[in-house]
Amino acid sequence: MWRPRRTRIVAYTMAGVIVLGMIVLAVVVAPQFTLFDRLLLVVLGLFGGWLLHMFARCRVEADEHGLTVVNAFRTRRLAWAEVVRVTMAEGDPWPTLDLSDGTSLGAMGINGAEKARAARHLAELRALLAEHEPPDR
Repeated sequence: MWRPRRTRIVAYTMAGVIVLGMIVLAVVVAPQFTLFDRLLLVVLGLFGGWLLHMFARCRVEADEHGLTVVNAFRTRRLAWAEVVRVTMAEGDPWPTLDLSDGTSLGAMGINGAEKARAARHLAELRALLAEHEPPDR
């Protein structure tokens, strides 16, 4: 399984700060705010925390049958035969999986900002892809 380290640390730290900050703000806010207003502040903080969690959960998992790509708001299961190539140019935020149906899919679980780690994960993914390549390619 490949997942970014820094993204998760930053996202979960910020989620905690936002949720706690909104709770504190709801408690100490001016008295003219109603209970409903205070609850909305907490809900807004929880929503922000949920959004950050969705970005922190990104990963790419491999098994003998194929890949599971978990991006922020979508999870996609791919058989090995569906993945034609993995590309990632320098400066790209994450690799792109070129699929046999002519489409492509970003794999946000490998974060280009973590240069050495991303290069290692990309090499591992490419090796697995080569290992599972159909004989007709």
